[in-house]
Amino acid sequence: MTGPSTPAPTDPQPTSGPQASGDPYAPYAAAASYGPRGAHGPYAPYAPHRSCEASGPTFGERLQVTDPERRAAATPRVLLFALLTGLLTAWLLYDGVGANLLICGVAAAAVAGAVARAAGRRIRPWTVVWSLLALTLLAVPACWDAGWPALLASGCALGLASLALHGGRRWSGVLLALPAALWQPVPGVGWVWDAMEGRPLPGRGRIVPVLKALAVAVALLVVFGLLFASADPAMADLLTGLSPSIDARQLPLRGLLFAIGALSALGLAHIAAGPRRWDRLEVRPGRERRRLEWALPLVALNLMFGTFAVIQAVVVLGGADAVLSSTGMSRSAYARQGFWQLSVITVLTLVVVAVAKRWAPRTTPADRRLTRILLGLLCLLALAVVASALGRMWFYVDASGLTRLRLWVLVVETWLGVVFLLLITAGLTRRTGWLPRAVVLSGMLTVAVYGLMGPDAIVAEQNVARYERSQQIDLRNVRELSADAVPALDRLPEPQRSCALQLIRVELDQDDRPWYAAGSSVLRARGVLAERPLVEGPVEGRGACERARLVSEGRW
Repeated sequence: MTGPSTPAPTDPQPTSGPQASGDPYAPYAAAASYGPRGAHGPYAPYAPHRSCEASGPTFGERLQVTDPERRAAATPRVLLFALLTGLLTAWLLYDGVGANLLICGVAAAAVAGAVARAAGRRIRPWTVVWSLLALTLLAVPACWDAGWPALLASGCALGLASLALHGGRRWSGVLLALPAALWQPVPGVGWVWDAMEGRPLPGRGRIVPVLKALAVAVALLVVFGLLFASADPAMADLLTGLSPSIDARQLPLRGLLFAIGALSALGLAHIAAGPRRWDRLEVRPGRERRRLEWALPLVALNLMFGTFAVIQAVVVLGGADAVLSSTGMSRSAYARQGFWQLSVITVLTLVVVAVAKRWAPRTTPADRRLTRILLGLLCLLALAVVASALGRMWFYVDASGLTRLRLWVLVVETWLGVVFLLLITAGLTRRTGWLPRAVVLSGMLTVAVYGLMGPDAIVAEQNVARYERSQQIDLRNVRELSADAVPALDRLPEPQRSCALQLIRVELDQDDRPWYAAGSSVLRARGVLAERPLVEGPVEGRGACERARLVSEGRW
């Protein structure tokens, strides 16, 4: 007989602790808290990486630093002047762009200036510089008829107006202030709306009855005027002469111009009342690199630039024939192919300098000295690249003639050379506070000189001078120019003269713009063509361009 069965022994169940919860992974969690192995070992509890946590203020929080301390409130006078600027713009700019653009620009600047004065802002020297340069750029369409320089000058003038109102000394302050006027019209409307909302209208008891009386008078005159006009032809002629002529097809464009003028004035006034201080926006420097890691690529790049400079010196000093024979290219092809690559190299070098400066070693004086030496040498060698590019382009222009594109790239390449000179000067003086404004000033002066010198007139002058020297001209380089080119092209003999001026004469015959909507060069061109008309009709069965043997090879 056996006794009762005895249950198998079991481990006692804890009443508290990690195992009491029934979680099968609880022992591992408990082990994670024991000793240094538990804190840093394979069973350590998960903790978010620092990059997953908030590493700093957001962009919105950083942007709040640039908010103005105070902003002057809008007044009814500001709204009135903005509306008048819109009306002026709709009236003057409908027919074209000329001296009217300068007039509208002065009107918008006057509104912004009045608001700035009411806000208690002081006029600083750089504000005067930017303002005068902006007005100078707006004078380009008043002098010349070419469209591309006028468009470029107008955009740069708007940027300079924004910079004059914002101010700025650092790179962030200057570069962000230039386009800031583009997004100011909407805040400007809100600024005026907030100021006008709930504001009592002065003289409302006198103005409202007058407006009602005018509305009733207009309604009566329209009704009875239509009846009288239909009843009597003489009365109809009289009323037609007295009533203003309105072309409904003009209303959409004039309405758009009115909105552009009024909103631009409000946007500039909004900036003047309290500009955002972009200089306060913090731009953190890049992570500092080790000296070898940073210097080795720059040393290699400097060696390549130096090799190129030596080759160019050999070419200049008389070894051009040997170089051209080894490449198997003609002088024209050598110059044409090399220019674009050298222009790209120039731009990429500026990018390399900016990136290298951001991540340069800067802990010790030796690090900073190494940075100045390597970057300064790279900028100096880049000047050799700029000089080579300009020389090649000028050689190609002398062989094939000047075009708008060739002139533009010559101007841009020259400005890039000026930028490299400014960078070298900043490195030698060890002071860079003046550099951002100097770079912008050099760029805007370049645009102003380019526009005021008359690009189409220069293109025509160079091609005519080349013809007078070598009896060679590609008439396609000059046939599509604007009226700015007429005085120079008038010196060509027939039939080249008539061929070069045909398209320009057709455009002038179709051009009925008033004096304020066209450049002064249009009046000069009309006078030249009126004094010496073109040869009309074919001669011996051939047109002017056929007799002039218009060059037909490809060009760029």
